Amino acid sequence: MVLFAYASISVIWSLHSSAASSATVVESVDLTVFSSPADGSFWGFSGLIVFFRRTLLVKSHQLLLDLMACWRSEIEGKILHDPRYEVVLRSSNESIFETEAQVVYVPGAIIVGAGPSGLAVAACLKEQGVVGSVVLERSSCVASLWQHKTYDRLRLHLPKRFCQLPLAPLPADLPTYPTTQQFVAYLEAYARRFDIRPRFNHTVVSAEFDGGAKLWRVRAVVGEDRRAAVEYVSRWLVVATGENAEEVVPDIDGMATFRGPVVHTSSYKSGGEFQGKRILVVGCGNSGMEVCLDLCNHNARPSIVVRDAVHILPREMLGRSTFGLCMWLLRWLPVRAADRVLLLLSRLTLGDTRRYGLPRPHLGPLELKALSGKTPVLDVGALAKIKSGHVSVCPAIKRLTANGAEFIDGRFEPFDAVVFATGYKSNVPTWLKDREFFSEKDGFPRKAIPCSWKGERGLYAVGFTRQGLMGASADATRIADDIKQWWTVAETKQHGVVDLDTLMHGSEA
Repeated sequence: MVLFAYASISVIWSLHSSAASSATVVESVDLTVFSSPADGSFWGFSGLIVFFRRTLLVKSHQLLLDLMACWRSEIEGKILHDPRYEVVLRSSNESIFETEAQVVYVPGAIIVGAGPSGLAVAACLKEQGVVGSVVLERSSCVASLWQHKTYDRLRLHLPKRFCQLPLAPLPADLPTYPTTQQFVAYLEAYARRFDIRPRFNHTVVSAEFDGGAKLWRVRAVVGEDRRAAVEYVSRWLVVATGENAEEVVPDIDGMATFRGPVVHTSSYKSGGEFQGKRILVVGCGNSGMEVCLDLCNHNARPSIVVRDAVHILPREMLGRSTFGLCMWLLRWLPVRAADRVLLLLSRLTLGDTRRYGLPRPHLGPLELKALSGKTPVLDVGALAKIKSGHVSVCPAIKRLTANGAEFIDGRFEPFDAVVFATGYKSNVPTWLKDREFFSEKDGFPRKAIPCSWKGERGLYAVGFTRQGLMGASADATRIADDIKQWWTVAETKQHGVVDLDTLMHGSEA
């Protein structure tokens, strides 16, 4: 056996020496190293491990691994901390996919989601010197929600200074409330500035912690046909899919019988296609109110369903943004006192909204936001349309019919189309195999703010604070700072470096 092992080593080393610029392939395992050092020590060593595991199919290679222990630490350190290395292995384990899944070891963090939150984390990690992270994105572009699922008239609801990402403010020449197109251009420039190159069309289907290897294993299907599969492995996993990953569409009795179009705001672009038609808008948040305004501006006849009490505030008060005023008030007053000031100013500006079928909740807007995450509506003109009668307010729907809706108060109204402005939800429970950090009920971290960004075993969350882009930016900075503390060879070894054999075969031994 020893002689056979020695002969095998010689064969592998000869193959490597004759093809130093190409990938070394040993049986069914592809091992690719980019920009490898001239001495080729990594290729020969890794090829040796793979050969013994896959070709000899015996456990005796552990003796050789022990003899080469002095090499292992140096090589593993390079894998973990040298961005020139990328190890790609083809898994021989049984796969749930039609094709075998490759296994890619990521020396930095695996970031799921290339929206503003994911981009912010990737940029902050690079700024901290943590290199080799991978951003996985299911769509074909950054910020796909902003690019593909917003209506044409949308602008940022908050001033731009509250919406910029870390390390790169929004351009000074942009308006206070940038358009969607301007914000997308900023995000694309942000990705270019920090050389963030997401792996597009990668839909994550599972992520779980391997206790034996002490690593996160993230499986993704690639492409529209979802036939190819890749498993990414890393010490750190950052969940950046955010609060708005999937549309929420309520199941209303009779919806299947309605003959007109039924759309979610994610596919609504403009009221132009509904000109002259009666439209039922379900949902009275910021999107629902703004869609009603847009429909009015295109000569449609919208009605809005208001099931619950809602806070409506003017977008600006006392010559400044309402959000900025809130931040200033909270510096000097407790939450309930700040709420009283906001409600007084709002009543002086907008009047009593109860007169128009829009009762306010018992809790103030800031307290309600803190306790439930429910955001007040920042009015940009829809309330004036309600006051003038151009938008009708309706109670909750009892059922839909072929040509209209019956409401809980017994009345019936005909409609040509229904627009659901019912928001979005987290999809984390569908793919993350961790029930300790994320709630299975709503897909949000179980920990309360401001500790909701950090889980256990290298798991992080960004974009789940219900505090918009400002909250995501703050969490991105915290996450990068935390990962940076582990970003040395000595510290990583102290807390358990996985060896290459464990990486390839998990904890089966």
